[in-house]
Amino acid sequence: MSDLYLSDVRPWGGTLSDVAIRDGRITAVTPAGGQAPDGVTRVAGAGRLLLPSFSDVHVHLDSTRLGLPWRPNDSPGGVWANMLHDRAHWRIAEVPMAERSTHMLGLLVAHGATRVRGYAQVDADCKLERLEAVVAAREAHAARADVEIIAFPQAGLLREPGVPELMDAALRSGAGVVGGIDPCGVDGDPVRHLDILFGLAERHGVPVDVHLHEPGELGLFSLGKIIERTRALDMRGKVTISHAFTLAHTPSPRLDEVLAEMAALDISVATVAPPGPNTLPLRRLTEAGIRVGLGDDGQRDYWSPYGNADLLDRTWQLAFTNGFRNDSMVEHALAVGTWGGATVLDPSLPALRGVDDRPGVAPGDAADVVLLDGEAPAAAVQDRLPHRTVIHAGRVVAHDLALV
Repeated sequence: MSDLYLSDVRPWGGTLSDVAIRDGRITAVTPAGGQAPDGVTRVAGAGRLLLPSFSDVHVHLDSTRLGLPWRPNDSPGGVWANMLHDRAHWRIAEVPMAERSTHMLGLLVAHGATRVRGYAQVDADCKLERLEAVVAAREAHAARADVEIIAFPQAGLLREPGVPELMDAALRSGAGVVGGIDPCGVDGDPVRHLDILFGLAERHGVPVDVHLHEPGELGLFSLGKIIERTRALDMRGKVTISHAFTLAHTPSPRLDEVLAEMAALDISVATVAPPGPNTLPLRRLTEAGIRVGLGDDGQRDYWSPYGNADLLDRTWQLAFTNGFRNDSMVEHALAVGTWGGATVLDPSLPALRGVDDRPGVAPGDAADVVLLDGEAPAAAVQDRLPHRTVIHAGRVVAHDLALV
């Protein structure tokens, strides 16, 4: 693997430094002004910020119209109604699903994401067709990003025949995570839903990722059942709750109790920074020791007109919806969007230790980094400028929003 030398960069906005990279890892961070060794490629940082690359831990790679003509959004709202709306339209888009998924993943990388956990819908309608498209996208960008695919039963595991068998086939055909959704709200049978979900996880030795939109007490009930399964099957560090809206509705001291249980089992959370009453208390989660990552969700698809595949934009949204104003808290949102997501995908990495932790660009860390314009990290979040250089495994993979 080719070596790299980054000159005149500012790790997390600190002093000007040079960064040496070898065999895909950062080997040294020294005061600026050094010389790249003979035969080592030099990248001029020009005073830009050096941060860990973004980690998109919740993105529907098979749910996008980015790059296609604008289509006025007429989604009806609600999980089930929107699922049916998507089902009625996704096959008649202007280009095939594999091409759309590949384009979207390329945009994620170009904007700075090199770690991706992407969903591939599996149901009685599409069967494995959408999974095959996402696998093709992963293969197309294999040298640019690490991509984990979730077999996702958007229409539930029980409402249509044959879905558990399709999920099993998906886990033998390229998916590496098993997904679930609203055990009560969608399937109406949390015991059977979780029996199938955790049974598949145990059989294939894969992690679990559950979409949990259920609010209030209903969501707490489902979350409690997931916690029970995680403990019983000793799946510490292998379960992620996506959305987890119930945590936004739960007051203390009950919230503190639930967060303590999740932290003890290393159950992580993936958020897409929703507005309004579903905004998660980000600081409470990280201070409780819970791994939290950020995702883009669907991107300008048949559910929603929003999205541009830029996780820096989504980081702005995370800071904004949490009401963060001080630089330190805006930077914390940036730490969640970069390193925080990396620790969700790889629980062997140390979780953020609190709101002031700024890891990921020290000797020994993986050379998955991004150079951003900005006077300070908080300024980069506000300005979201296009002059970016993206490095994956010690190799430049994108520059100025274009793939290399």
